[in-house]
Amino acid sequence: MAGLLVLALVYYRAGGIPFHQVRRNWIAALTLITIVVVVNTVLTGSRLEGVAVHPYFTIPVVGTVVSAESLAYALTQWMRYASMVAVGFPIAFCIAPADFGVTFARLGIPEKFAVGVDLTFRFIPSLSSEFQQTIDAQRIRGHDPSAKGGGPIAKARGLIPLLTPLTVNAIAGAEDTIDAMDMRGFGTGKRTWLRHLQLDRTDWLVIGFFAVLFVAATVSGFIHTSQLWVPQFLIDLAPR
Repeated sequence: MAGLLVLALVYYRAGGIPFHQVRRNWIAALTLITIVVVVNTVLTGSRLEGVAVHPYFTIPVVGTVVSAESLAYALTQWMRYASMVAVGFPIAFCIAPADFGVTFARLGIPEKFAVGVDLTFRFIPSLSSEFQQTIDAQRIRGHDPSAKGGGPIAKARGLIPLLTPLTVNAIAGAEDTIDAMDMRGFGTGKRTWLRHLQLDRTDWLVIGFFAVLFVAATVSGFIHTSQLWVPQFLIDLAPR
C-alpha cells in the first residue's frame, strides 16, 4: 500500500497543482479520512475479529482493544484513502469541466454515462455561481449570511434562507438542460462529439500501465489471501 501511495503522489505531482490553491482541500480531505479510519478501525476494531493481537490498552466505555494490529490496519486504510485523494485531485483540478464528456467518450465509455459525467462536473461550477448570486440577492434584501460573529452553528443557521432559492434554481436549471437534450433528440441514436481526442504514445502507456496494475491486483486478490503485515516496532511497543 505504501508503494501505491508513492505512485499516487507521483501522479499527483505530475499535475503541477500549486499547493497553496488546494491546501484547504487537502486539510478537509485528510481530516475526513482520518476520522473515518479512526472510527472504523481503531474505535470499533471489528475488522480484526479472529486475529491474534498485541494489545496496548482498552478504550473506556466502548471496550475496544487498541493493539499493534489495529494501528497497522488503520495506517493501511489511511494510505489507501490518501492514495484515492491524490489520484482524484488532478482529475478535479487539472481537467476543464467541458473536457470530461469527450474524454470518457474517447476511452470507450457509453455515451449516456459520458454525458452524465460531463453534466455532473458542469453542474458544480454552475451551482457555485447560483450560490453566489443567491447570497448577493439576500444581501440586497438586508440579510448577510456571511456576516462575522457567532459560532459555526450560528453561521450554519444563517445559510438556511439560501437553501430554498438555491434548490429551486438548481431544479429549474436541470429541467432546462433536460428540455434542451430532448429537443436535440438525445438518446434516439448514436451521437458524435464536437471534439475528438487523439491519444499519443504516452497516453497509451499510462492507460496500459494502470490496466495491467488493475488486472494484477484483482487476480492477486482472488489467488492469494491477503494477510495483515504489522511492523515489528509496533509489536515491541505492546506491554509484555
